[in-house]
Amino acid sequence: MTAQSGKDLLIKIDIDGAAQFQTIAGLRATRISFNAETVDVTSLESQGGWRELLAGAGVRSASLSGSGIFKDSATDARARELFFEGSIPRFQVVIPDFGIVEGPFQITTLEYAGAHNGEATYELSLASAGAIEFSAL
Repeated sequence: MTAQSGKDLLIKIDIDGAAQFQTIAGLRATRISFNAETVDVTSLESQGGWRELLAGAGVRSASLSGSGIFKDSATDARARELFFEGSIPRFQVVIPDFGIVEGPFQITTLEYAGAHNGEATYELSLASAGAIEFSAL
């Protein structure tokens, strides 16, 4: 496998609730993180005093984040709408040469910034809000 271009890691938003996904405009950096909590079942009988974990028992979650140039496109407007409504639509993350991750996410952070001698930028963070699906490319 060869190295992948970071620009190909895409976060897509369901623009109209009908599984019509569009890449969120202006993103320069994107990140996806998968998390799993552990459930410690260690007891006095644990072999050698080593910690024991209960398989498959912890809460799993995923988080997305991105930052980029504010363009005020249809996807920017949709992200603002979802944040202020507190809605939980479906998002997709395209991971090059790996697969597509899809599921419900809530926008938890939406930030805008700008300097007088630079471009207007934005950052957003999302938290999974249900089961995440993976399909290989």
